[in-house]
Order: sequence, then C-alpha cells, then structure tokens
Amino acid sequence: MKKVTVFFLLIFLAVATSAYAHPPSDIKITFEPATKMLQAMIVHNTNNPDKHYIKKVDVGLNGKEIISHTISKEDNNETQTVSYMIPDIKDGDVLSVEGYCSISGSLRKEITVILPK
Repeated sequence: MKKVTVFFLLIFLAVATSAYAHPPSDIKITFEPATKMLQAMIVHNTNNPDKHYIKKVDVGLNGKEIISHTISKEDNNETQTVSYMIPDIKDGDVLSVEGYCSISGSLRKEITVILPK
C-alpha cells in the first residue's frame, strides 16, 4: 500500500510540474543589414526565471545550425533577448531562431533577409 501511495504521489508531482512548464510563446526576430546583427526577443513568461527559463537558443542559416547558445538564467520574468553577428549573410538567406524552455518545449521562428541594393 505504501509503494502505491508513493507511486501516485510521484505521478501527481510530475503532472503538476509539467502543467507549469511551457515553451516560448513568441520569438521576435530582427536583422540589421548595416551591422549584420541578428536580434531575437524570446517571449517566455515565468514566475521563477532562476529555474524556469530559456535554457538554449539555436540559430540557423538556410537550414544549417550556425550557433548554439546555452543560457543559465532568463533576463527577466517575460523575455530573453539575444544578439549575434552574422557576417556572411546574403540577400534572400533564411535565418531561424529556436528557443528551448528549461523544463519543457521549444519554439522556432524564421525570417528571410532582404539586403539593401
């Protein structure tokens, strides 16, 4: 009986923890052609950015991962902002940003770069 109670308690805790975990709700990506800087603001509301935060950001260029950035704490309770220089970008290239929650889930967004002529 005691083992069954402990088992159900562990199941309950696992379900309750996952109910509070969620992937990022949005990623706002901008690219500045003059400086070749990519900036991404990852929207991820949390009550405890020390434990529930964006743990990793991957950046892709035309479907190939070019940056993998591990993060130890979210900027604040709402967003994680990251910036990267992408020196070899060309007109029409596709940049992607994927943010990973430290507990569960991820979100990926992409933009097509249009360079001034």
